[in-house]
Amino acid sequence: MTDLRTKGTINKAKGKVEEGLGKLVGNPNEQARGQAHQAEGEAQQALGKAQDAVRRA
Repeated sequence: MTDLRTKGTINKAKGKVEEGLGKLVGNPNEQARGQAHQAEGEAQQALGKAQDAVRRA
């Protein structure tokens, strides 16, 4: 597993926490920041998976 996949998982989790916190306190900026971190994490995971596939090939 690549570092990107690990970082992606961390960013997704961080984003979920930020989004939830934003909903809890009614802060749309925090919600948006959380959603952005989740999207970044998903992209990192996808790139990491592609790197893993190339290494296996």
